[in-house]
Amino acid sequence: MTQTPSEAYRSRWVTALLPHVAFDGWTDAAAARAAKEAGLSQGEQALAAPNGVIDLLEAFFAAAEAEAKANLASQDMSALRVPDKVKRGVLAWLEALEPNREAVRRAAARGFLPWGAGAAAQRTWSVADMVWTAAGDTATDYNRYSKRGLLAAVIPGIVMHWLDNPAPADLDAYVSRRLQQASGLGRSAGKVVGPVLDRLSALKSAGKSSGRGQEN
Repeated sequence: MTQTPSEAYRSRWVTALLPHVAFDGWTDAAAARAAKEAGLSQGEQALAAPNGVIDLLEAFFAAAEAEAKANLASQDMSALRVPDKVKRGVLAWLEALEPNREAVRRAAARGFLPWGAGAAAQRTWSVADMVWTAAGDTATDYNRYSKRGLLAAVIPGIVMHWLDNPAPADLDAYVSRRLQQASGLGRSAGKVVGPVLDRLSALKSAGKSSGRGQEN
């Protein structure tokens, strides 16, 4: 995929920044040093990251998500059950973040992990959407949003556990437990939300029919 100039500058900047982040965190000072090392002018910096460090942090997580997506696309998961596909997606994302675990830890220290407000919250949703899409989910009704919302809700705990550098078997078991919990909540929510949405849909259809009758 061809990058735009701003994407190319941002990628260069993030690559230069990550070694500094491991020691200095996601700070303006670290970003300034990295920009100099990457040979970016003030204009190129403004084009690459108009919001500064926040944009660079977003680019870092976006790159990990893209890597995980490509990894999953190269795998044959047709024989796996849906829960196992979802777990594999989550683990693929963590695997993409693995080389820069300290950068993720530094993001956590500043409250910049991808489940805060604004763009960060959108990133969490994007990761959940990527995982469910890779798992083959094509739902378009409320199930689509409930699945992604429930997965996004357990991502924080999964990442914080992963930051403690658990053994692979422990991480696998932890992710399985959290996904099972989310699935249980989803089933409970579906019993309540499903009938409500069905009733609203029926009322909406009745309203349309009534409107057509009046027109005639």
